[in-house]
Order: sequence, then structure tokens, then C-alpha cells
Amino acid sequence: MEGIKLGNKQSKYPIIQGGMGVGVSMHNLAGTVSKEGGIGIISTADIGYLEEDFNKNPMKANLRAIGKEIKKAREIAGKDKILGVNVMVALKNYAEIVKECVKQKIDLIISGAGIPKELPEYVKASETKIAPIVYSLRCCKLIVSHWIKKYNYVPDMIVIEGPEAGGHLGFKMEELEEKAKPKLEDITVDVVDYIKGVEKETGKNIPVIVAGGIWDSKDIKRFLGLGASGVQMATRFVATNECDASREFKEAYIQAKEEDIKIIKSPVGMPGRAICNEFIKKMEKEKCKIEKCYQCIKTCDVANSPYCITKALINSVKGKIDTGLIFCGSNVSKIKEIVSVHDLMQE
Repeated sequence: MEGIKLGNKQSKYPIIQGGMGVGVSMHNLAGTVSKEGGIGIISTADIGYLEEDFNKNPMKANLRAIGKEIKKAREIAGKDKILGVNVMVALKNYAEIVKECVKQKIDLIISGAGIPKELPEYVKASETKIAPIVYSLRCCKLIVSHWIKKYNYVPDMIVIEGPEAGGHLGFKMEELEEKAKPKLEDITVDVVDYIKGVEKETGKNIPVIVAGGIWDSKDIKRFLGLGASGVQMATRFVATNECDASREFKEAYIQAKEEDIKIIKSPVGMPGRAICNEFIKKMEKEKCKIEKCYQCIKTCDVANSPYCITKALINSVKGKIDTGLIFCGSNVSKIKEIVSVHDLMQE
């Protein structure tokens, strides 16, 4: 398998480790994945949750943590490896977060959970490459045409995220029902064909990466055969020694059964895939009083929200599983053991 070329760097393998939640994919996991030949991605969502002043000034803590995490990940991966971050468009301080990542000379920014319309503006005169997450051909065309028309910027990469992905999903609740669910293979064929035309018109190479329900080498080869340049995998990397989440979080993945996976309505107004634990069951019956707002997501209605998503995600990653939200992908029930990133990449 040939790696993914991005600027003057190229990964050994066509595998990107997806950015996950709060604190799940930080410097240790991302740095190790890049070291082992993939592309490691740090999640910037409340990245400063371990900083001493996070409760008092979450934005300041988050911006400071970005530099710390990127530096630590680089020390693990090496300077010649591709290292990236995931930044959600839905973040209230989206622009500041992106600009800080650029300032820290990150190689790649992957951005979804909304339409990253202004992203090219924030990477001007930098070496940082940018990749929007798209959910359909229509979404892809909208972003690509807008970037070219307004900024004369052609995306450096396209990430297609299908309906089997973990965490927040770019589909309506009714689109996630089994009969209505779009096939990732169909979206891939459409987007690859469209991007080929864009490449021909602009003379720029644009890798198309496929995500959502990718499990093994057979899946990887199948999507490469459809014209993709690589895949993005997240769920499988949780059950690794190097994952930054707590042991309890990883054990929740190992113990999850297929019937435990549920599509929930997130407080930020999007559907999401999660493990239906005691916390989810409780929140379906009653609201959890929000004592503090961390000013994280633009679309969060604090007054009517059933719980604080920041607090719920921090609880779970720290090991307080019964009071936390555990996002996952559709294949979580297949995970049976914790392995090293090296062994998983080789498998």
C-alpha cells in the first residue's frame, strides 16, 4: 500500500488516525501513529482540559495546550512525519484555534462538524495543509467551489465521513435509519469522480480519504480500489496502549456489544453515535443541571440542554464512565483486546 502524499511529506501507509472527542487522541496516540507510518491526528476539542486554569479560562487553557500537545507529538513522531489536528467548525473559538495550530506549524488541519467556509483565510502564507470533511457529493462541491471562488484555494485533501462513523455525524437523524442510510461506497465513487475533474482543471493533486466503519485491510483495499488515496480510522485506535484515554474508557470499548451502540441527539444539536451506558439511559429520563458553561460549541442551547457535553466527555476520558458520554464508531463491538499501535498498524 502506498502512503498519502501531502506537500513535501508522505506517510508510509494510507492510514489516518481520526481525531476523537476530548482527550482521546492527544500527543501520545497521534505521535505514535505518525511514527509508525500513518498520519496521527490530535483532537483540539477542549484540548486544555488538563490545564490547571481550564475551569476558570477554558479558551486560554486550550490555546496553551495546543502548542504543548503538538510539541510532544512531534518529539514522538519525528520532524519528517505528517502530523495533524482536527478542529470542529462548531467550536465557538474556531478561528483562534485554527490560527494557533498554524502558528505551531502543524502539517494538516482536518475540519468538519459544520462547513469550514473561511478555513483558507486562516492558513494564508503558511505551510499548513487543509482538508474539509464532507458527507456527500453536494457538500463536497459546495466547499470546493466556495474555496476556489472566494480564496482561489484548492483543498489539499478531502475527507469523506460516512454514516457509520463515531461521534457527531453530518447526517440528519432520519438519514441514519437503516433503509435510508447512504452507502459510503456510493459517496466515495461520486466524490472521487468529481475530484478527478477538479484535479484536471487545477493541476493539483487532491487525496480523497474515506472514513466511517473502516475495520481492516480488506476494507482499506476495497476503498483504495474505488479510487480513494487512503482511509481514516478512529475507533480501532482507542483500544491501543498509546491511546490517551483512561483504561476504563478503553475497557468500555472492549465490553461493548452491538446492541449497546446507539444514535443519540447530542446537546449541540447533531446526531452522534455512542455507547448506551448508564449516563445515556439516565439523561433520556432527566436533565443534568449545568453548573458551568465552558463556551465550547456555537450551537449549544445551555438553557435547554439535557447535560454539558464538555463535562460528560471529560468524565468519560478520565475514567468516570457512569457519568460520561462515550462516543464510538459502528464497529466498536468487534474490539476484543488492547494492543500496541505498532501491532495494529501492521495488522
